Amino acid sequence: MRLATDSTLARTFRRRVGRMRVSTRGDYAARALLSLALHSETSPTSVREIAERTVLPQPYLEQILLALKGAGLVRSKRGVGGGYVLARDPDDIKLSEIIRAVDGPITAGDFGEPHTDGACDHEGQCVLLAIWGAAGSHMRTFLDSFSLADITGMSQGRQSWPATATDQES
Repeated sequence: MRLATDSTLARTFRRRVGRMRVSTRGDYAARALLSLALHSETSPTSVREIAERTVLPQPYLEQILLALKGAGLVRSKRGVGGGYVLARDPDDIKLSEIIRAVDGPITAGDFGEPHTDGACDHEGQCVLLAIWGAAGSHMRTFLDSFSLADITGMSQGRQSWPATATDQES
């Protein structure tokens, strides 16, 4: 059996992790907060305005904003002139926090933990559990590397976009 080199494993990992999925809920949450960051006015923004700017379904967006509020990422104001504002500076909000707020922990799967004492009695599945754990860790680290301010800068052309897995292989 031929062992793969570190660079081969890294390329394979980039291809596989590049295909990990962020849920629709996570994507919508990030888009809603990006909209708030791009239009950081002093007054709150209504759910209707956010829905119109992002072309997201308003009823679903309302649920997402409530989860983001519960996580301390947005604040709301009721009544006339009410709506949502960011609860913190965009530099202090990481993409990973946004995803966790609506989807829970960022993992490559919900498979449990590998045995810690080195004993593995299920045909080596502990090795796979360790790999899935490492993949989730890499994804968390990657998403931690982007703040809402970074994403705002990218969308306004002030910062370069992240490289895709295809770009990295070239």
